[in-house]
Amino acid sequence: MLSLLVVIYLTVTLSFGSPVEEQQLQLPPPCESLIYCHGRLLHTVQMAKLYNDSKTFVDKKLRFRPEAILSSFQQLLNTTNDQPTQQELRDFVDEHFDSEGSEFEAWDPTDWIEEPQFLSRIDSEPLREWGRQLHSAWKLLGRQIKEDVYLHPELYSMIYVAHPFIVPGGRFREFYYWDSYWIVRGLLISEMHSTVKGMLRNFIDMVDVYGLVPNGGRIYYERRSQPPMLIAMVDAYVTATDDFQFLHDHIHILEKELQFWLENRTVDVKGHRLCRFSVEIDGPRPESYKEDYDAASQMEDVIQRQQFYIHTKSGAESGWDFSSRWYIVDEEGHNEGNMSHISTRNIVPVDLNSFIYMNHVVLAKMHRLLGNELVAEKYDAEAIVWSTAIDQVLWNPELGIWTDWDLVNDKPRNYFYASNLAPLWAGCNNTPSQVESVTEHVLKYLETSRASQFVGGVPTSMLETGQQWDFPNAWPPLQHMIVVGLEKTGQPQAQAVAFDLAQRWILNNYVAYKQSGDAMFEKYDATVIGLPGGGGEYDVQLGFGWTNGVAVDFLDMYGHRLSITLDNNTLDNSIPITAEQFNDFAATSL
Repeated sequence: MLSLLVVIYLTVTLSFGSPVEEQQLQLPPPCESLIYCHGRLLHTVQMAKLYNDSKTFVDKKLRFRPEAILSSFQQLLNTTNDQPTQQELRDFVDEHFDSEGSEFEAWDPTDWIEEPQFLSRIDSEPLREWGRQLHSAWKLLGRQIKEDVYLHPELYSMIYVAHPFIVPGGRFREFYYWDSYWIVRGLLISEMHSTVKGMLRNFIDMVDVYGLVPNGGRIYYERRSQPPMLIAMVDAYVTATDDFQFLHDHIHILEKELQFWLENRTVDVKGHRLCRFSVEIDGPRPESYKEDYDAASQMEDVIQRQQFYIHTKSGAESGWDFSSRWYIVDEEGHNEGNMSHISTRNIVPVDLNSFIYMNHVVLAKMHRLLGNELVAEKYDAEAIVWSTAIDQVLWNPELGIWTDWDLVNDKPRNYFYASNLAPLWAGCNNTPSQVESVTEHVLKYLETSRASQFVGGVPTSMLETGQQWDFPNAWPPLQHMIVVGLEKTGQPQAQAVAFDLAQRWILNNYVAYKQSGDAMFEKYDATVIGLPGGGGEYDVQLGFGWTNGVAVDFLDMYGHRLSITLDNNTLDNSIPITAEQFNDFAATSL
C-alpha cells in the first residue's frame, strides 16, 4: 500500500498556496528503476533533449540487463569527464535501447463483429458509416503485450498484463486508467464483451499487486493513480452481460481500491472528510522529466522544488494535466497564474468526490445483486455521509453550482470548470425534490457562465492559459458527463440541452474527422467546428480511445435524432465553422 512508502510529516499552510513551514520530505521515487524512474542516466539523457517528447526515452526497451547498461553509462561518463555530448548520448541510447513500442505483438480481437446493433439505430447514413469506422478503429487501437515482458520485466518500462487492451493512441502506447471508462462504454456498445472483461481483469490484477490502479501501464506510473473509475467500469460490464460470477469473484478487489482512496487521499474540511489528489513521490515525472526539472529549477530552494514535484504529479493523477484549476496564486486564491503556482494537493475537487460517492452507491447495488444486504446497507450509509459532505462543503449557493474548495484560503473556488457539473452525473442529489431544484440551478449556471453557448462543445474552463485543460479546449469525458448528467435528471428542459450539446459535439468530431483524413483527436476547440485542441506539454494526439467511446455512446443514445445534413455545403467549404455559420446550419438542419 502506498501509504507505507510515505513518511508522515507536519505541514503548516501559508497564504500563497504553498506551505509556510515545511521540512524536506523523505519520499520514494516513482519506481525503483535506476534507468526509467530516477538516477544519473535518466537525468543526463532527458536533460540532453534527444527527443521532442520526454516520454520517448522512458518507453524504450533495454537491449541488455540494467546493471550492464548502467556500467556502460559510467564508462561513458569516465571517458567524457562527466560531460558527454548530445551525439555521444544519442549513440549510447541507440546502442543500448530498442525503439519504443517493441513490447507488443499482433492481436486481432475475436469478439469484434461487422455490424453491432447500435449502427441500426442511427438514422443518418453518413453518421452510420462514421459509426462503422469508429467501431473498426477498436482493432487499430488494440494491443497485446509480448510474453517476453512477463519473462524479462527488467528490460521494459511496460507493466505486463495478461489480457489485450485498448490504448488511447499516439504517444499513449499503454493502457490509461480513467480513459478506459469511456473506452469500455464504447466497447460494450460495440458488443466486445470479452475485450472489456480482459481489460477489467488487468485492472483488478493491478489493484491486487499495487493496491491501486496506476495512472497508466508503465512502471514510472506505478505509485500514482487516476480518477477511480474501476467500480463504474465493472458496473457497466455486469449491466451489459449479467456476468454475476465475475462480480462475485472480484468485488473484494473493488473494495480494496476504494479503501486506497479513503486511506491515502482524504482530508478534513469543515468537519467533513473529503478526497483530494495527492502523490507524495519525489523528483520530476520521468515521462516529462526535462519539463518538470526546468520548471523546478526556477524555484528558490529545495523544499519549494520538492513541493512543485508533488503538486505536479498530483495534477497528473487528476487526469487534468494541466489546468488553471490547480493554481493558487495569492491570498485571494486567484487562478490566473502559471505552473509555478500549482497547488493541486491544496484543492478539494468536485469530480473526485463525486466519483467516490458514486463508488459507494454502486458497491451497495453490487452487494445487493450478490445477496449481501447488510454490506449493501453499510455502503448506502457511507454514500449518504459522502453526499452530505459534498453538499455542505462543495455546493456553492452564491453560484448555484458545486465548486472546488481551496484548502489554503479556506474558501470555494468561484471559477467555471466543466467538472463543476460532475455531481449531477454521479447522482449526488437524487431525491425528486433535489433533482428538480438542482437541475434548475445547473441550467442557469450553464447559461450565465456561457459554457453551453460554444459551437464545438463545453470548454474545460473559461480561462485561456496555454494549458490543455483550459479554454478553448473541450474534452470528451467532460462532454459525456455533462450530457449524461443532464439526461439522467428526467427534466425535459435539461434533456433538450443535453441533446443540443451532444449534437454540437458529434458535429465537431465528425467534421474534424472528415477534414483531417479520418482522425479522431484527444481534445477539440470549443469555439469552432472541425479543429482539434492544443496547448500543454505535447502535440495533440490522434486515435483516440475515449473520444471514440464518447462518440459511439452519443450515436447510440441519440442516433435516431442526430443530423449532419450538408444541403447548403457549409460544412464542406468552410472549416473551421464559425458560431454564425453553425447557427445558420442549425436553423435549417438540426
